Formats: sequence, structure tokens, C-alpha cells
Amino acid sequence: MSFRLLLPILAALLSAACTTGSAQVSSAVPAKPVSRIDTLLAQMTLEEKAGQLSQIGAQQMPTGPRVQAGGDDDDLRSGRIGSILGAHGVESVRSLQRIAVERSRLKIPLLFAYDVIHGYVTQFPVPLAESASFDLALAERTARAAAVEATAHGLQWTYAPMVDIARDGRWGRVVEGSGEDPFLGSAFAVARVRGFRGQPGELTSLLATAKHFAAYGAAEAGRDYNTVDLSERTLRETYLPPFRAAIEAGVDSIMPSFNEIAGVPMHANRPMIRDLLRGRWGFDGIVVSDYTGIEELKMHGIAATADEASVRAIDATVDIDMVSGLYSKQLPGLVRSGKVPQALLDAAVRRVLEAKERAGLFNDPYRHMDLARERANELTPASRALAREAGGKSIVLLKNTAGLLPLPKAGKTIAVIGELATDKQSTLGAWAAAGRPEDTVTVLDGIQRAAGANGKILYAAGASPKSAATRGIEEAERVAKTADVIVWVAGETEDMSGEAHSRSWVGLPGAQQALFDRLRKLGKPIVVCLMNGRPLAIPQLAEQAQAIVETWYLGHEMGNAVADVLFGDVNPSGKLPMTFPRATGQNPIYYNHKHTSRPPREAERYTSKYIDVPWTPLYAFGHGLSYTTFKFGTPQLSAAKLGPTDPLTVSVNVQNTGSRAGTEVVQLYLRDDFATFTRPVRNLRGFTRVTLAPGAAQDVRFTLDQEDFALLGEDFLPIVEAGTFTVFVGGSSDTTNQATFEVTATAKLEGEGSAIPRMLRTTSVAH
Repeated sequence: MSFRLLLPILAALLSAACTTGSAQVSSAVPAKPVSRIDTLLAQMTLEEKAGQLSQIGAQQMPTGPRVQAGGDDDDLRSGRIGSILGAHGVESVRSLQRIAVERSRLKIPLLFAYDVIHGYVTQFPVPLAESASFDLALAERTARAAAVEATAHGLQWTYAPMVDIARDGRWGRVVEGSGEDPFLGSAFAVARVRGFRGQPGELTSLLATAKHFAAYGAAEAGRDYNTVDLSERTLRETYLPPFRAAIEAGVDSIMPSFNEIAGVPMHANRPMIRDLLRGRWGFDGIVVSDYTGIEELKMHGIAATADEASVRAIDATVDIDMVSGLYSKQLPGLVRSGKVPQALLDAAVRRVLEAKERAGLFNDPYRHMDLARERANELTPASRALAREAGGKSIVLLKNTAGLLPLPKAGKTIAVIGELATDKQSTLGAWAAAGRPEDTVTVLDGIQRAAGANGKILYAAGASPKSAATRGIEEAERVAKTADVIVWVAGETEDMSGEAHSRSWVGLPGAQQALFDRLRKLGKPIVVCLMNGRPLAIPQLAEQAQAIVETWYLGHEMGNAVADVLFGDVNPSGKLPMTFPRATGQNPIYYNHKHTSRPPREAERYTSKYIDVPWTPLYAFGHGLSYTTFKFGTPQLSAAKLGPTDPLTVSVNVQNTGSRAGTEVVQLYLRDDFATFTRPVRNLRGFTRVTLAPGAAQDVRFTLDQEDFALLGEDFLPIVEAGTFTVFVGGSSDTTNQATFEVTATAKLEGEGSAIPRMLRTTSVAH
């Protein structure tokens, strides 16, 4: 027997001696009990340890009758696989788990991971859409519902939430995140992490992953997988805060991004992962590579061989190698040769085993594999109701000339035009997990259901987003001629956004603009329902359509949610989480930009602007209309002067001045007027949803403190500098409703402060 196998026995004997020996021995500090993980680590071979760090895709596993009949698999039986990506469904995962825990030497259970992004069976609005709700309780509830369904189908781990800040709408993956603002992104990161995880140890707790660390959303030219080049200040102020917030919220794993930072690809970036993430921030969970990310270090040009790529990744403390197979093949030999310290390997294995213990798999490896529970967690009336609620809150009313919306359900003929109005797959959006298109309510379905027997609804497909062909336009024109109002569903199919779906031009694809031009000539009022996963440049629609509703991809209940808003059963309350440009060439565009030495002025030639389009956005961050109107009072401050660590209360009176009940998202922005380092023109520092009856008013209060006033100093630690600040409160980022106060002294803050927004620091937000 090897010394390694004797370690658990020796530890047990030592523990016994400590309890039965002399009085002198028994009075000493008791020996720390040997944990299950310690015992396993002592027993594992190098090959088994490397196996725990190796994840394979479901497509790499034996399939069909062989697995279902309990057929064996060499890699599982020999412990050379620690987790599986893409296998889901109780019968499938149970058959694989059985091999690992009943036929392998150490019987270590597998982790099953899947991309549960905006729902598992029930599809909720895509993350960018849900972020438009500015409703953190809603985000936690939908993530919780997704976790309940996913864990009922055999999963323990999701690769969500994506917390990348994105300022360039050309990048396809903006659809998976919360938009352009670090404060909003941090808030939604916390809400979703809490929703996925639930209460520690409970059956429905799903391990959550914050991705992609870091600055993936800053890809040059908005092109997925492209390089990133940015200053350390921008990295720390803009792209890192949502990751710190997710870690503070208890996220279980972090996924590195495909890009580099300061010349070092993230899958080998020791300063960012080992030193900052683990060292300075104290993250002790799993770092899991992105798909073949370790092998791709060779393509980056920093590793010539599989050995070199493996050494660079494990040295950076990337724990799990997703799919490429390098760790399982290379690590045992690298440890034996001394190129990788065994302690480094053991630390990574320990983190993986601890995650499995947190998931409860050592106590019951089949705890997520109950067929009865799986059958009970399909699409249900309750999950559909939540999806419909989320959809309604995620819709943004961009324009509504002369109160065209809401539409009456009867008395008018409505022509629904657009191929997207019946596109079930696009309704679900990208990364639809186990969601079935056949279960979706399309926009046409929803409008027809809402109008009922008394409504008259016509339909024509018109032009496709995927084709320049105009052959359907004539039929659409013929149908629309007989209608009183046109509801045109336009935008992108779901596979025009998402991973590997960046666009160089963000206007309306296909022949859709040609269709709109023909419809407009009919002289009928046109309501545009945008269906898309990114901000679109639509200047002609903004000028010529009577109403524009941003509906995104809303999931299974999209049609009902859209109809709720179009007919006024739901008063829209969504706000844009990303700026809409006038033209593609404005990208990247975002509200919290820096000052320039020559800010744009129309009358002065040598200022920062374009010669062909205005420099301003088409629709600003935070913009969103309602079927009612709101009036904001001047912000009232609890003090005109305060010390650097004193809190400040900002109060504003909000009144519903219209004839309908409605919900306004009250937004607070802060500007440090003069500082040692340049500051953004304003930063979001608070928001809340306020529902008011017609004529009703409410005082809304925000509290700001040192973490809101602080900037990063020369050492990149937070400091509050003496000087004046301007606070803005209103219904969007371009509000001019403001007040000024002064901080009277300078002070460095203790530590780095909390990255979690104040509204989320003490409690879960779901209700």
C-alpha cells in the first residue's frame, strides 16, 4: 500500500490518540477532523485528480442504447471526467452518474452543467430585455424559477449570469447581459446570482457562474472573440464592478473570457485571476474555462504546445478545462516532471470537490434525478404567468405620437404585418435551453387572443429579415390597405444576435425598410414592435412611425405580453439598458462617457461631433415612456455640505399627472464636478420603481454615501475628494433636474468597499 493511501488511516489513529492519551495530550488543541475531501485527495492518483479538472461535452459521451442500458465508459469508470456540459434530463444524467458513482474506484459524483441563461423549460425575457424592467425582484424570481426547473431535470450548475458590460451594439452577446452601465449591471448580477443559488443546500439551489472575466464586452469593432485593449482605469471602473458584486453575492464560479488583458489572454492571466480575483478579492470558488479556452492559448500565440497551454492555465488557477481535454492528458505528466507543483493541482481539485459537496452530491448523487419532480417542473400556469409578467415589465415604449397606443380591442381593423410576428423560435430568443418553440405564444397569437371574437385581425408576412427579396411586400400592402391601423413586427431573428452573431451594421436587416416605406405611403398609423437582441439604428422609424415599442425576445409568453401592452392591460414601464444610436458608426455609444476638451457644440466647427449625423443618441439610456405622464420636483438634499464619510439623503417628489395609473422608474445620477482623474459626465447611483394612481404623488428617497462619492485614486483604491457634486433625478439619463452639494474634505476609504449596490446589500430582493 502506498503512503498516500495510508494517510487517512494515520490521521484517524492520530485523532484517536488525542482523545485517549495522557492528561497532557488531552489538554492540547484537538486535531482538526479529517474531511471527506481530505480523504479523497489522499487517495486520488494524479490521473484521477486531473480528471476532476476535466469537463467534456455531452456530444463526446456514448449515447443511445449503450448508456441507457448501463453500458460502461472507460473515462467515467477510470475517474478521468469530473463534470459534463450539455447533458440534461433525468434519464440521461442518471445513466451517466451511475457509472461515475457505482463503477469508478473512488465513486466521486459528476457535476452536470448547462447554459441556463433566461430559463430552462419556461423561457423568460432574454437578460437584456429583463434588465429593461429595472426590477431586481423580478430578475431574482425568474432566476429562481429557472433554477427550480433546471435542478428538477438533473442539473446542478449554470453558466450564468453573464455580467459583461457592453457599450457596442454590434457585439452579438449584448443580448445576454444587462447593458452598458456598471451600477445596473452589478445590481442585476447580484439579483440573478441570488435567484439561481436560492438557499444554500436546498434541493433547488443551482451553482451560478459569473462570466466572462473580464472586459469581453469591450471587443474591438464589436466582433465576438476579438481582442480587447483598454486602460487599467477603465477596466477597474467599468468592467470589473459586476464581477466583484457577483462574488460578494456568493457566486460559485467564474468563467474567463476569450480576450486578452494587457497582452495576456485571460485563460492564462495570472495577475487577473490568481492575484486579483483570488488574492485581492478572496474568491475561493471554481474558475472554469470557456469552451476550449485553454487549448486556444496556442492560437493567441503564447503557448506553442499543449503542455505550455496547460501550465499557463493551471498557474493562473483556471481549475476546470472545458472540453479541450488538455488537463486530463497533460497535467499528470507535468506534475511528475515538476513543471506543475502538486500543491497547485491539489488546490484546484479541492475547489471542485467542495463545489460538489455544496451541491449535496456526496450525500446523494441522484438528488436531482427524480422523474416525478421532473414531470412536475415543465411549463406550468404559474411559470407562464411569471413569464408574462416579466415580458410586460420588459417592454419599452419608445415613441407614442398623439396617444395612438393603447389600441382598442374592438371597433378597428388591425393589420399585423411581419414574418417575425409568427416566428416561434425567435420569440424564445438565443440560448433557449430546453424551451420548446411549439409552446410559445407568438405576437400574432397574442393579439388575436386579446382582441377575441369582437376584434378584426388581419395578417401578412411582408418581407423577411433574412432576405432582400421583396415579393411579399405587395401582399402586405394589399392587406394593410383595408386596416385602420398597422402593427408591424420588425427587427432581427433570434440567430442574428447572441454568441458568434456580431453585426457590422445594426439597421433593419433584409427588405424590412423597403416594406416600411411602402406601408407608410398608405397613410395609415403604424405601430412598430421591435423584436431584437441589441440596440438598433432606426432613425427613419423614429421619425416616421407613429408609435414604437421595443419588445426584444420575451420568451414563451411574448405574444400575450406584447398584446397586454398594445391594448393597455399593462401600462409600459420599461427603460432602455443600452443607448440606441442614430447610426451604426456611433458605436460604441453610452451615456456615462467622459468629458472632452472640446465638447460638441452645433455652432462651433472644431468640437467633438459628426458632419453627417447628430452626436446625440436616438434614444438615451434609461429612456422609456408610459401611457401616463410623470412630473418630477427639484431634488431636495439633506445637506448642502458634508464630510467625506457622511451620508446624503436625496428626496424628490414624483407625481402622476396623467389619466392612467402607471409605474415610473425613478433614476438618480451623480457627477463629480472636478476631480484628480477625469470622471464620467454622470453615473447611475440609484433607481426604484414607483407605481402611482392618476393625480397621486410620492416622495422618493435615495441615500448616497462614501462609496457613491468615491473614485479610484492613483493606487486604484477608493478615495473621496473634496469638491462639488451634482445629483440628477428623473426618468432617464438625459434629465436636467438637478441639485448640487459639496464634500468638504478628502479621505481614503478603508479597503475597497462593497461592489453591491446599497439597495441589495442586506437582503434578498425577491418577493
